[in-house]
Amino acid sequence: MSPTESLLTDDLRAAVRAHFPRYPTKQAVTLPALHLVNERLGYVPPQAVEEIAELLDLAPAQVQDTLSFYGFFKQDKPQGKTRMWICRSIACAACESEELLKYLCEKLGIEPGETTADGRITLEFAECLGACDHAPAILVGETLHKNMTKAKIEELLKTL
Repeated sequence: MSPTESLLTDDLRAAVRAHFPRYPTKQAVTLPALHLVNERLGYVPPQAVEEIAELLDLAPAQVQDTLSFYGFFKQDKPQGKTRMWICRSIACAACESEELLKYLCEKLGIEPGETTADGRITLEFAECLGACDHAPAILVGETLHKNMTKAKIEELLKTL
């Protein structure tokens, strides 16, 4: 990719601009813009940060500051087609979520933060998924799976 080639397509720029009327300032569109880019590219590389900043009339450091605050966004490489988050909150940990995380690492052949060789699944841990009453919890894409066990994980993996 040449230095002048844009990562943000016209379509993606239009999607970001569509948020402008919904927010009081362009800066307030930073998080929605990061989500849009992440959805399209699978990550938010540094060049995209610069392009978002330009689109929002911000300094790249302002966009980077927002991006780095959230563990959700990655900058180094695209994430897998499906992101799987294992909760490590105190409630989930008390219900052996760490054991489930180890089990998933073995089953998938990866460590937290890594993506399977086929690019299907990125395994991560979350500090809290807000489902303490259903511990241990796993978030797969946008679907919350509650009261997880190794048997439930087996069934879940068959669907992925």
